[in-house]
Amino acid sequence: MTTSTSSVPIDLRSDTVTRPTAGMRQAMAAAEVGDDVYGEDPTVRALEERVAAWFGREAAVLTPSGIMATQVLLRALTRPGTEVVCESDAHLVAYEAGAAAINAQVQFRTVDGDRGRLDPQRVAAALRPAAFPYTEVAALSVEETTNRGGGAVHGLEGLRALRSLADDRGLVFHGDGARLWHALVATGDDPIAVGRTFTAFSVCLSKGLGAPVGSLAIGDAEVVAEARIWRRRFGGAMRQSGVLAAAGLYALDHHVDRLAEDHANAAALGERIAADVPDAVDPGSVTTNMVYVDTGSRPAPEVVDALAVDGILVGAMGPYLLRLVTHLDVDAAAVQHAAERVAAALR
Repeated sequence: MTTSTSSVPIDLRSDTVTRPTAGMRQAMAAAEVGDDVYGEDPTVRALEERVAAWFGREAAVLTPSGIMATQVLLRALTRPGTEVVCESDAHLVAYEAGAAAINAQVQFRTVDGDRGRLDPQRVAAALRPAAFPYTEVAALSVEETTNRGGGAVHGLEGLRALRSLADDRGLVFHGDGARLWHALVATGDDPIAVGRTFTAFSVCLSKGLGAPVGSLAIGDAEVVAEARIWRRRFGGAMRQSGVLAAAGLYALDHHVDRLAEDHANAAALGERIAADVPDAVDPGSVTTNMVYVDTGSRPAPEVVDALAVDGILVGAMGPYLLRLVTHLDVDAAAVQHAAERVAAALR
């Protein structure tokens, strides 16, 4: 754990910067492995079966990254030349280097949401007519939690409302669940109920859960089988990947429930900064493990550089906006120290 007295920087740039714990490394070293391309890696199969069962679905497939999990699902669920509706700042649109245009060969119809959360009425108003010569709408995609929205959560009822809209229009309902674990811990929603709202969706093992690599694409057996083919075509089929799957299994056993600590630390971080600089943070917006900070008149890159000198690493998300993300490598003492330094940099 990083502490405020350590010489190691307090890294709040993302929950992807974590390193495997000692217990996770031991599990990886002891993993039973085989050739997963032949379906012979028992640890990979165990992880896929466990995650699928966790969400009440038939199957899952392990991919090297969250982007690949999203891309193989979009390719399996849609046809080239069709349209995917999603929020304007969705990860699909903002951070995947145009992958969907190349891999799934789809275009996006974006809808402004509330901190990244989609409203069914606004989505319905944005849907193109289902008639020639309009572009065919194939899917509705939702991000849970929202990245650019500061970790906001749709929750089960919000997802069900969007699924109902998708069903009414005959659309598949895709979920980018990179931080779905955080949403479940924050809301207490039943993972099976949440998992069944989606036609298919992904979850990430390296955002929050502390695994070094890996995401899973989840859904009905037929969809996952097609996604597995596309994983191969995209170069994501791996051999003795049980070493990585073992890290995921360890994370499921030890790092899901503890996400509540990250949420509490994020809340404390936001409250401490707001206490000194009230306009910088709305503590009520801190739902999970992200804190967005308004830098006022001071440019965000300038604040980032100043904090780095103090050993506090944060990310700039806009000209006057910072993102701070709590995770298992940052404890409560480190969070308090970071909050003091952030507030000082903004005063």
